[in-house]
Amino acid sequence: MKKIIFKQVLPHVFSESGDVLDSEVWKKDITLEKGRIYLIEAASGTGKSSFCSYLYGYRDDYSGQIYFDGQDIKQLSVSRWIDLRRCSLSLLFQELRLFPELTAWENVMIKNNLTDYKNIEEIKTYFERLGIADKKNSLVGKMSFGQQQRVAFIRALCQPFDFIFLDEPISHLDEENGHILSSILLEETEKQEAGIIVTSIGKHLDIKYDRILRL
Repeated sequence: MKKIIFKQVLPHVFSESGDVLDSEVWKKDITLEKGRIYLIEAASGTGKSSFCSYLYGYRDDYSGQIYFDGQDIKQLSVSRWIDLRRCSLSLLFQELRLFPELTAWENVMIKNNLTDYKNIEEIKTYFERLGIADKKNSLVGKMSFGQQQRVAFIRALCQPFDFIFLDEPISHLDEENGHILSSILLEETEKQEAGIIVTSIGKHLDIKYDRILRL
């Protein structure tokens, strides 16, 4: 996938209000391109969760059109969405969606066993670089939210992608770990020539963005 195009998209919840008049995304025509880095700055209540949900295909309560390489995503079949989520789109959820009863390693391997994308040494290196090597066998439910964020980030890298979406990826990380996460992200996306879309209501990845859009 090379391009994501928004054409006059507006969440239904905003259709009766003028709350989006200052938005650079809603009710606008914008193009997000593979290989470029975008920051979507949002205030609370401006539709950040809706934005991510639309791009990942598990909500369609909007007017307007979203196109993946010219195809309206509302016309995509279930099987096509499965393929996209396996090979073209990766998402780091704000709420992480990890399995608390499983270990950090098991959470990552569930994804990697499906894709067979990373080898064991690569995954171990991610754990080491992000400072959670000693937590591999810890239950996720017993880990801090910041540690869980790093586990979910590693999991998001265990697949090929054309675009990776990161929803509030460092909200609970200190500055050092934020820099490490940014470095790993840039290394991985450079290898895949992928696009990066970061959403934030304040604290965001300290990387050079090609475009910053106000939601």
